[in-house]
Amino acid sequence: MTTGASGSERVEGAGQVPRQQVLVLYLATSALDAQVIGWSLYDGTGRTSPTTGDSDEPPYESGVAALRAGWRLIQAAQLIPPYPGHEYDVSFLKHEFFFERIVDARAER
Repeated sequence: MTTGASGSERVEGAGQVPRQQVLVLYLATSALDAQVIGWSLYDGTGRTSPTTGDSDEPPYESGVAALRAGWRLIQAAQLIPPYPGHEYDVSFLKHEFFFERIVDARAER
């Protein structure tokens, strides 16, 4: 496994088993440096099995912090304005960002 100039991990070479990890961060606003208010983590390596509510602390303080840790942003939330008269309705968490990183599933655990 090597680390590129951007800090992201890449799996290279024979005998390695690349697997995807996906991190979903829900931010307080549409800005990537906003505070994390919700999150989900999915581990394609099988090393961990996180579940909803298994931690009181988010894995990162913001989306930018996840980028600095080597996660790659693959999707950001669409900014859709509320319908007139519904500006204060409670609904889903709309500032959703998807991150991924590729790791070697056979690396030391």
